[in-house]
Amino acid sequence: MKTPFEITCVILSGGKSSRMGEDKSFLPFSSSKTLIEYQYNRLKPYFKNIYISSKTNKFDFIEEKCLILDENKDVFSPILALDTIFDKFKNQKIFIITVDTPFVTIESISKLIEESENYDICIAQTEKTHNLCGVFSSNISLTIKNMIINDIHKINYLIKNNKYNIIKFHKNSEFMNLNNKDEYLESLNYINKTNNS
Repeated sequence: MKTPFEITCVILSGGKSSRMGEDKSFLPFSSSKTLIEYQYNRLKPYFKNIYISSKTNKFDFIEEKCLILDENKDVFSPILALDTIFDKFKNQKIFIITVDTPFVTIESISKLIEESENYDICIAQTEKTHNLCGVFSSNISLTIKNMIINDIHKINYLIKNNKYNIIKFHKNSEFMNLNNKDEYLESLNYINKTNNS
């Protein structure tokens, strides 16, 4: 496995966190002060460049140049976040991951990058498809802009209208999402067991 990976990583951290009831980015996690710091710090050694995508500059642990700010403050849509990201990084592939998937291993990320070579989008799948964990080519920017014009914000629509590859993984816990308080508590138990095993 060759590291650091020769592509940029962007962590999506601009969602509403409505099911959590508070900004999940700022939840304490493992030995880190916040979940976003945990995700950023664990991935940073493996990528040439790493950024955080957000609606606002709400983080005190990174420089402003490491932020990609989605200027549309009122509509919460990963499609809008991707549009802003691809305006910044033209003609290249980006590894996209959300703040609330802190267990995806570097080995799995490496496999997604390797398998993305001939595709516009290469994403992970366990029992469900993880639409925002994978490699996206900025060449899909035109599709995204047309989707925004037509008020289409479904990631699945973006995937199906480009050349995509879905990679099957077998460990559901690795792709655990922290969407609500129960899942957050489950993740804390999981990481404690992992750290103590």
